[in-house]
Amino acid sequence: MTQIAPSFAGSSLFTVTAPSGAGKSSLLAALIRKDPSLHLSVSHTTRPPRPGEENGREYHFTTVEDFKKRLEQGEFLEHATVHGNYYGTSRVSVMNQLNAGYDTLLEIDWQGARQIRRLFPETVSVFILPPSISALEERLNKRGQDSPEIIKQRIEAAGEEIRHASECDYVIINHDFDLALTKLAAIVETARCRMSRQAIRNRELFAQFGIPCSTGL
Repeated sequence: MTQIAPSFAGSSLFTVTAPSGAGKSSLLAALIRKDPSLHLSVSHTTRPPRPGEENGREYHFTTVEDFKKRLEQGEFLEHATVHGNYYGTSRVSVMNQLNAGYDTLLEIDWQGARQIRRLFPETVSVFILPPSISALEERLNKRGQDSPEIIKQRIEAAGEEIRHASECDYVIINHDFDLALTKLAAIVETARCRMSRQAIRNRELFAQFGIPCSTGL
C-alpha cells in the first residue's frame, strides 16, 4: 500500500478499536459530548441497522453492490470484512476533516486500524479491552441487539481481535466506564501536545521564540 504524507492543519488522527461489546461506541459518544471539537468519521457498512440506529449517524448503511462499487472507485481509506459484513472509511470525509484542522476519530476494527497506520504513521491508535470474556458476553446479552447466534459468533471472534491489541499505542481496560473515559480523553490531549501538532497550531509563537521544528506529518 502506498504511504500518503499529507499536510494537516495541526490536526490529529485517532483509531479506536475493540471487540464488539467492549464499549468503544459508548466511550466515543461520551468523549465527543465532553469535547465537541472532536469529529467522528462515520463509516459505510453493509450490515443491517440495529434497533435505534440511524443512517448517517452510526453508519452509512449500504448494499454489498454499492459498497463494492465505491471500493473499486477508491473511495475508502481502509476497508475490512467483519462478521461477514463490509466496513469502510470514506477517504474524502476524513481528509476534509483533517485538513480543516479537526481532530478525527475512526471507530474501526484491527484490520482497518492497521491499514490506517500504514498510510499515516503518526496516527494515535487505541485498543479498548473488556475486563474479561465473560464480562464481554454479559454486555452483549444485556445490549439486546443481536440474536444468540450472532452473540456466539462475536464472542468467538473476540479472541482473535484481542490478540491484535499489542499493535496499538495505548490500551484501555474498560472495567469502569468513567475511568476509561478519563483515560481516553487524556490520550487525546497528549496527542495534541506533540511537537509536530503544536508547531502547526502555534506557528507565530514558535517563530517568536525561535524554536526550530519540522511541521510535516
